[in-house]
Amino acid sequence: RDSVRQTPQTAQAAATTTATDTDGMTLKLVQTQRAPGEKLPTSPPADFEEEYDPWEPFNESMFEFNRALDRWVLKPVAKGYRKVVPDQVEEWIDNGFTNISFVPRFINCVLQGKFPGAGRELARFVLNSTLGIGGLGDVAKREPFNLQPCKEDTGQTLGVWGIGPGPYLILPFLPPLTVRDAVGYFADGAMDPLSYFIPFVWDRLGMKAGDTVNNRALNIDLFQGFEEATVELYSALRNAYLQRRHKVISE
Repeated sequence: RDSVRQTPQTAQAAATTTATDTDGMTLKLVQTQRAPGEKLPTSPPADFEEEYDPWEPFNESMFEFNRALDRWVLKPVAKGYRKVVPDQVEEWIDNGFTNISFVPRFINCVLQGKFPGAGRELARFVLNSTLGIGGLGDVAKREPFNLQPCKEDTGQTLGVWGIGPGPYLILPFLPPLTVRDAVGYFADGAMDPLSYFIPFVWDRLGMKAGDTVNNRALNIDLFQGFEEATVELYSALRNAYLQRRHKVISE
């Protein structure tokens, strides 16, 4: 499917937050902005590890915690969810959450001076909210509109403004980050419309958990082969994430 956003292990390989997306205590463990078919970088610069990962012992322990949580909790729940929820319904739910979270994408396009991208985001929101029945259908990306999302986030905006990434960071229940991306992650969460329309914390957590399980079900087998074939999984995913973030900020 081409509506890939976040999965606990994949985004550690790719990057997001969803735009992820997002409140602090969400179960979403990763954020990916990898385009369908895009290959993972495999040859990171030699100075990445020393420059970006001074907290490696802590990060590696959090990586294993998140990985175990995915293996023993999230993935089994997603498999059960997949058995009872039709594929089309999963895609509708994913489209709905993506449509709701257009606000941080739109704002960050503006802040980065990507005004055509901001225009696309606004047009996509209007079209999908109306013709797409509340965002359940992504009609904006189809003929005759062909409007692709502008996948910008606050971490990218800070990078465009010249703020360095800081150390690599992994926290429990959260996607892989750098210090700069952590600031952006929570800033994007503060712009999430669900925070204003659903004021109760437990309700918001329930929505996030549902989004996470649905997204994990959509990506149940993604990167399974990569994980099984990689010996140093932590360093491979870290370097892939850092390179991906550097690439999207430079574009």
